Amino acid sequence: MGRAEVEADVRETLGIVPGFFGGLPDSLLESEWTSFKSIVLSETAIPNKYKELIGLGVSGATRCKYCAHFHTEAARLFGATEEEIQEASLVAKNTMGWSTYLNSVQYDYDTFIREFDQIAAHVREQQAATV
Repeated sequence: MGRAEVEADVRETLGIVPGFFGGLPDSLLESEWTSFKSIVLSETAIPNKYKELIGLGVSGATRCKYCAHFHTEAARLFGATEEEIQEASLVAKNTMGWSTYLNSVQYDYDTFIREFDQIAAHVREQQAATV
């Protein structure tokens, strides 16, 4: 597609052509829009609300105010509640905290894997016992 066709699709989908798309070179516009539309806006194996909550967590980790605003509002558009938005943010905080700690103390990775595998086996046993 040419630039005019891509921009027409962007405008039809979003109501406007945001400057961050409009500023892309002709050679990248179609591929960037296709990727954005198919991953962010389309239904995939992961429901859109969950994708946006994941995006919100990543936004917090990368400290990107643009992404945080986008993913928070998009999550709301796809039905996320304030409680879900808060929880996604806390999950990201918790993950970043443990990542910082484990990497800072240089916890042995092989030990971590063995321990987690033991935990997973225990949880599976507990789940099977309740079925």
